[in-house]
Amino acid sequence: MYKTLDDFVGNTPLIRLKRIPGDTTNVVLAKLEGNNPAGSVKDRPAYSMIVCAERRGDIKPGDTLIEATSGNTGIALAMVAAMRGYRMVLVMPEHLSVERRQSMAAFGAKFVLTPESGG
Repeated sequence: MYKTLDDFVGNTPLIRLKRIPGDTTNVVLAKLEGNNPAGSVKDRPAYSMIVCAERRGDIKPGDTLIEATSGNTGIALAMVAAMRGYRMVLVMPEHLSVERRQSMAAFGAKFVLTPESGG
C-alpha cells in the first residue's frame, strides 16, 4: 500500500513480454504507465515539473499554476496540483471533449477556453 499519491506516481508495474515475434533471446519489458493515478504516462512528468519547481522555490502551495493543454498533461497537472495544494488554471480549445474537461474539473481545475477559430 502507498501512503500518498506522491509515492504512487511512476511506481507502475514492469511486465516481461513473452510473446515476441521472431527468433530472439532478448528480454522485452513494458512499463504499464496507464496504471498511474490519472491514468497516463503524463502523470510522471507533471509530478516532476511541480516538485522541481517547489524545490527551486519557484512555487509554493496556494499559488495558482497556469498551463496550456489539450489533453492528458492537463489532467495530470490538475491531479498533482490538487495533491500538493495549488490552484490550477488550464487554457484549452473550446472544442476539447467534455469528458477531458470533466476529468480536469474533478481535480479542481478551472478553465480558460480559447475559440476554435483561433487555431
